[in-house]
Amino acid sequence: MELRAELIRQARAEGFDDVALCRPDSVPWVMPKLLAFLEAGHHGQMQWMAERTHWRGAPDQLWPEARTVVMLAENYGPDHDPLDILDHPNQAAISVYAQNRDYHDIVKKRLKRLARWLIATGGGEVKVFVDTAPVPEKALAQAAGLGWQGKHTNLVSRQLGSWFFLGAIFTTIDLPTDTPAVDNCGSCRACLDICPTDAFPAPYQLDARRCISYLTIEHKGRVDPALRPALGNRIYGCDDCLAVCPWNKFAKRASETKYHARDDLKAPQLAELVTLDDAAFRTKFSGSPIKRIGRNRFVRNVLYAIGNSRMRELYDCTQALTNDPDPAVADAAQWAIVRLSCGQFSS
Repeated sequence: MELRAELIRQARAEGFDDVALCRPDSVPWVMPKLLAFLEAGHHGQMQWMAERTHWRGAPDQLWPEARTVVMLAENYGPDHDPLDILDHPNQAAISVYAQNRDYHDIVKKRLKRLARWLIATGGGEVKVFVDTAPVPEKALAQAAGLGWQGKHTNLVSRQLGSWFFLGAIFTTIDLPTDTPAVDNCGSCRACLDICPTDAFPAPYQLDARRCISYLTIEHKGRVDPALRPALGNRIYGCDDCLAVCPWNKFAKRASETKYHARDDLKAPQLAELVTLDDAAFRTKFSGSPIKRIGRNRFVRNVLYAIGNSRMRELYDCTQALTNDPDPAVADAAQWAIVRLSCGQFSS
């Protein structure tokens, strides 16, 4: 108990906003849900989700020697309403978590420092994970008591609302664990009803193939034309189901300044983003999670947003990309041109 208390104090000293513990075998429901998700094809092009399912669905098999999982939460709450940008079709909506530095780097450094402290203080061995291995972080966080998986399948916390990252430390040290979180969604359907693409076949189920975050980040090539209008001006991720959650009344702005939105990414102009070549894209998004999707997928998304904007002044910069070497970019530009040419322009 003394080591556990010291661990919690040290975790908070490192900058984590919450910490709780569970056993690696405390999530037996994950495997059947994972297999059903894959069987339905809801993972789309994310073939990596169908790999190593023996670990992804059973974290106690990932490292059999582990006795405790330390789950940590780090707040990245915004200081603005992420839905406001959707009313400005000439600007791009970028998911809150991607408006500054890549959280993987920040969280992992904290995890490693905390893990080194744990080894030095309590002995044993450790492994750290932050969205980089087949670990069901959300399920483990619920089992540990950090929050519960809401009807949108994301984690919700009484203290942090929807805006927090997760990290995990597996350790061979046997530490006292916490009580699992209780579902507090009740009859609320706000996250389900706001989804622009109806990506939730049922509460607590997600069809990634219709999710805007998946379509703008993970999906390669052309996006189904039937779904493009629903993307609106969202060019990287989507915060709708998170932002509308009533539990955000308890959320606070992130204390880590590296999560505060960059001025040029809070409401960037589509006209500027669509002109980025590969070199300019890499420079602009150095250190950002956006960089990993590459210029082509990014500009493809911007062109869908331009098509949805119906703004006459964006015609020329769109026309220039109709012969882009990337087929998905050229297709998106041609689609946007048709939309811009239909006569229903914004003022």
